[in-house]
Amino acid sequence: MAMIQFTRNYTDRSNDYGFQFEFFCDKCGNGHMSPFIASKVGVATGLLRAAGSFFGGTIGRAAHAGTHLKDALRGQGWDEAYAEAVDAGKQHFKNCTRCGKWVCPRSCWNEGRGLCEACAPDLAEEAASIQAHVAVEQAREKARTVDHVATLDMKETRLATCSHCSAKVDGGKFCMECGKPLAARKVSCGTCGLEVPESAKFCPDCGAPRNK
Repeated sequence: MAMIQFTRNYTDRSNDYGFQFEFFCDKCGNGHMSPFIASKVGVATGLLRAAGSFFGGTIGRAAHAGTHLKDALRGQGWDEAYAEAVDAGKQHFKNCTRCGKWVCPRSCWNEGRGLCEACAPDLAEEAASIQAHVAVEQAREKARTVDHVATLDMKETRLATCSHCSAKVDGGKFCMECGKPLAARKVSCGTCGLEVPESAKFCPDCGAPRNK
């Protein structure tokens, strides 16, 4: 018996009326759908089942028996259909003798080397990819030499949202949504002079009530 091919990269699309298989490239996943091969037993059983739904009786029992016959013959029919689909599918793929993978000739086969591109990468494609990656690395290095935050004052307290309306803010002294000041108003304790938060009711240092 011949060795089975396409054992890991296909999907069985068969149904009660026939057989069909979808084969995939081992490298990129592009696929090829085999032509639908009708199952004579499956079609006949389907016709009997349809007739039985109208007339019942003998025809219905014949359809039931046909279902068992179809199940018994499906194994051989599937094997023959699969072998036929594999023979046709091989015309759309290349088999790499180094790794054994089946790949699509358009994207994943190195014609000059006679191997898949995983085993023998295309030098022109690799060179283009390397150049692009190096250009990105150089752009990052060049960007690091430029001060992109020269105008950013890191001593000033930064707020992400307005404390009054919760709108998102992006710098400035006043909220663009409600117009209120973004920076909290500084308040000093009338007793000891300590700067206290505007929301505080008492001085955290001396306990005196905060000046309104």
